[in-house]
Amino acid sequence: MHAFDVLGDPVRRRILELLADGEMSSGAVSEVVRDEFGISQPGVSQHLKVLRENGFATVRPEGARRLYAVNSDPLRDIDTWLDRFRRFWTPHLDALSTEVARGKRERRLRERSGDGGAGDGSPPQ
Repeated sequence: MHAFDVLGDPVRRRILELLADGEMSSGAVSEVVRDEFGISQPGVSQHLKVLRENGFATVRPEGARRLYAVNSDPLRDIDTWLDRFRRFWTPHLDALSTEVARGKRERRLRERSGDGGAGDGSPPQ
């Protein structure tokens, strides 16, 4: 299965989001996914199996529990594939960063000068 086929499913993307925060038991993953998507525990297990079999997740037994974690190798492959498209959004993100920094700088200057921005002594809107 191609990486984008695996990640094309919103349930599997959500499971990876959960696992990105740290190792989780299959029961904990199932509980969240069941609440958010209305999927049964066996259904969640199938999604975990797809992630595991395609290399996106690892599993290790701990007593009676199975603990899942993200395997970042396939995500690096996706990141490499996305490199050719970064030129479409990187300049826009850079410009946004510049505007945010400019706005912060202007706000600091206004605060230092005691001008709340209204110019008439009234609080800023």
